[in-house]
Amino acid sequence: MTHRWLVHTECYKNAQLVTFSAPYTGQSNYSDWISGYLTRTGAAPQKRDPESTQGANNMFKMTMLAAALSAIAASGATAASVQDLGKVEQTAPAQKLTVTIALSLRDRDAAARYLQEVHTPSSPNYHKFLTPSEFRARYAPTEASLAKVAARLQAAGLSVKRIGSTLLQVSGPAATVQKAFGAEVHVFQNKSVVQGAAARYTAPVRASTPGIDLSDVQAVIGLDSRPHFRPHLRQLPSHLQASMDKSASAVTNGNAPGKWTVTDLARHYNITPLYNKGIHGQGATIGIVTLASFTPSDAFQYWSSIGLTTDPNRLTVVDIDGGPGAPSDDGGSSETTLDVEQSGGIAPDAKIIVYQAPNTTQGFVDAFAKAIESNAADTLSVSWGEWEWFDQQSQAVNPVNGKSANVLQTYHDLFLQAALQGQTMFAASGDSGAYDVNRAAPLPQYNKVLSVDSPANQQFITAAGATTVPTTLTFHPNGKEMKIKIPTERAWGWDYLNGLCKALGKDPVACGTFPVGDGGGVSSFIGRPFYQNWLPGMQNSPAGQQLVDNSQNPPQVIATLPANFKGRNVPDISMNGDPETGYVVYYTSSKTGFSIQTNNGGTSFVAPQLAGITALLNQSLGGRLGLLNFSLYGLVATGHGYQGFGRHGAPLRDITAGNNWGYNAHRGYDQATGVGAPDVANLDAALRRYFWF
Repeated sequence: MTHRWLVHTECYKNAQLVTFSAPYTGQSNYSDWISGYLTRTGAAPQKRDPESTQGANNMFKMTMLAAALSAIAASGATAASVQDLGKVEQTAPAQKLTVTIALSLRDRDAAARYLQEVHTPSSPNYHKFLTPSEFRARYAPTEASLAKVAARLQAAGLSVKRIGSTLLQVSGPAATVQKAFGAEVHVFQNKSVVQGAAARYTAPVRASTPGIDLSDVQAVIGLDSRPHFRPHLRQLPSHLQASMDKSASAVTNGNAPGKWTVTDLARHYNITPLYNKGIHGQGATIGIVTLASFTPSDAFQYWSSIGLTTDPNRLTVVDIDGGPGAPSDDGGSSETTLDVEQSGGIAPDAKIIVYQAPNTTQGFVDAFAKAIESNAADTLSVSWGEWEWFDQQSQAVNPVNGKSANVLQTYHDLFLQAALQGQTMFAASGDSGAYDVNRAAPLPQYNKVLSVDSPANQQFITAAGATTVPTTLTFHPNGKEMKIKIPTERAWGWDYLNGLCKALGKDPVACGTFPVGDGGGVSSFIGRPFYQNWLPGMQNSPAGQQLVDNSQNPPQVIATLPANFKGRNVPDISMNGDPETGYVVYYTSSKTGFSIQTNNGGTSFVAPQLAGITALLNQSLGGRLGLLNFSLYGLVATGHGYQGFGRHGAPLRDITAGNNWGYNAHRGYDQATGVGAPDVANLDAALRRYFWF
């Protein structure tokens, strides 16, 4: 069977950026994978969706691209607050520029085929994961091709070093770098930000002819140093907190929802039986990829407060590209703090490596490269992201020089390497429901657009969604008591607060509840992976999705997304992430000092929690799991996802209530909760039985 894998390329034509899909075909062998799985289970696969042949074709004007990025992507920036200080070499004569160059894999088809073999139980290569050196030898650019590119760069006066299987880091004087890559780079001052990377950054402003041959370069990353990414952490708006009764009712013997610790999570999702067998993550290593630093003592205090005894030397911090600087509230340090607390609390005996980088596209790519190339972590978690269109079109990876430069493809190649090495990756799917862009582009200035987050949209990563667990919430709007009952676990979307907002005289936008919820939907740029083709419930990208700036006269169309594109569906799996039923975080604020915070939530919690769970499964099953989506979708496709066996219950809990503002939860896969929530002890047993551990 042959499946289409959609790889996007870019070209410039008449000052317009043309995006099109170039399908590369390879024998995906998913039928072989599922057949090998069926040999073990004796089950029959569910009917797959028909193959779609329609690609994504879309056109964006460069002028609109620049306007959109200035208004939306730059953290805290507006046209009025940003001042162009001029060319880098004039503003900061001694400043050097450093960029990361991505080259293409030698044979993506062969790599994709081997990925399925290492995840197919009947294959002789099952779980024969590769080392980084083996990956390089098979699929990375050859040493000769790397040397050829490096020689051209060095001849142009640049220094070059290899930082990944497909990545080169290039640096030199600002004028030399600009000449080589054909981009005039300026320094910008954001007057609305006092300090940090968002206050002063570089960005390309115009193109020229590159001084060197870039024909074999996939992406040039780093000429734009603006902060691009947001942590997927949420709290209830302050005006709603003021009317909330903090004594929410508990549905277990533990803490009430909103004050959960990892102990409550373990009880709710049936992790405790693994602990009772002595499974605490011994021998496993968790990696956290993040864009803000943290205070390690917060994590140790959190673990100690809930009765966990941990190795004082379990944490290792690796600074990428100089690191993100000192812990900062504005920089997102609470995100890194909760990532470490949650993952390490679930797997208290696991080691943790924190890969922390500046909040730039280059920092993000380089952090992933370090985590994957070192191969030290068995599982990786990331809780930062941005609307996928920014990654597809952003000047951060396209130095306006006419060169094809796609960071989405760079992520694809990095995550493919991780999966081939057996590393299990998780990404938070976002906290703006089905309208990911509308966190950065809020209503009413912009219209709502069904959209998904990157890098959770990638094929070789497990996208973590979020739910709301059962509870009864009590509010006192205008002095009158109002109770909101959540009778069953449901998709996280704050539409259930509409009655409260109405009582306060606010619509959902003014109330701050729209579009808050777990991220989900259909990618407009990443093709549907073969493991999703076998399940009902998959959708194509919706029609009529345009991002429009209504503040312009006439309203200005910034982006038009392709309709009916057979894209990657997200999320894959979900757990409790609603702040209303969320978690305690121990955090040292850069402004107010240490505190214990309640009612924290977001898919930011679910990604590191799943990484911690994977560390437990690694110990229990005796090795790395690889890409978890093979197992999750395989269980559902063969009818074992929601059914028990022997003395074990179902490994997955189907979430059939609630929505994320755009997609309803229902039986089977949906774009609000994925395949549902895990029952971890039963998932452990199912993996052992059906996947030959």
